Amino acid sequence: MARVAIVGAGELGGALAHKLAARDRVGSVCLIDASRGVAAGKALDIRQSGPIERFGTGVTAGAIDAVVGAGVVVVADPAAPADGEGAGDPPAGPAVLLERIAGLTGSAPIVCADAAARGLVAWSVRELSIGRTRIVGSAPEALAAGLRALIALEADVSPAQVAVQALGTPPEHPVVTWSSASVAGAPLEERLSPPALARVRRLAERLWPPGPYALASAAARVVEALAAGGSRRVFTCFVTDDARRPASASAAAVILHAGGVGEVVEPSLSPSERVRLDNAMRWSSRR
Repeated sequence: MARVAIVGAGELGGALAHKLAARDRVGSVCLIDASRGVAAGKALDIRQSGPIERFGTGVTAGAIDAVVGAGVVVVADPAAPADGEGAGDPPAGPAVLLERIAGLTGSAPIVCADAAARGLVAWSVRELSIGRTRIVGSAPEALAAGLRALIALEADVSPAQVAVQALGTPPEHPVVTWSSASVAGAPLEERLSPPALARVRRLAERLWPPGPYALASAAARVVEALAAGGSRRVFTCFVTDDARRPASASAAAVILHAGGVGEVVEPSLSPSERVRLDNAMRWSSRR
């Protein structure tokens, strides 16, 4: 099974390392951070929880060169130095980290897990010439999960029975596929009353940014699909569009293969949703 390198041992990076280890679907996880003591401490804590939670995935800490040979690389959030910890490597911003990662890895797919990663995905394709299918942002999958949770509460069903997508360019111009959303195979409008549907739409506007645990769970599923060599499951991720110059990124429904994005799935949209998505893409290309 693939080794996963997580660059950033902050709240999101630590939660993702634990999520991946506990699910036992990758070979090993390496936490990388300028605050080496923080990364090592979190890796040890996760390993010690293995016998309790009954997982065997190894979790270690390492330097940035540990991305070499990784099956999947994740850019998460940096940790703050612990009290009394000496200064190690100076903290680097996501763009600097991505530049280092691009120079150290060959073709390993890269997942940007933070909610603010849309611009980073576009920048990496535009400035670092990282292949557009090789890098994705996983935060939209967390937003879609939040939508499913809201709808499930109103419909009194499991979130697994809800189908809905979050496209566009959240938070500025999100496009929710309300017209094709469904609950247990039935159209959403047949399962929710107009007041309930209005309530869900109103609450949906407050779902961005997703919290670190939702972001970690979304990134874990994306990483597992990439590490396993693909999945027929459709994910919602930030990706770039080849047809737009300069490169810009937006949330799209994708199928993931071993090297990254295998296919972009055309969404089912109402005419008004199509107009909103086109406007979001035009706005994105001007940023």
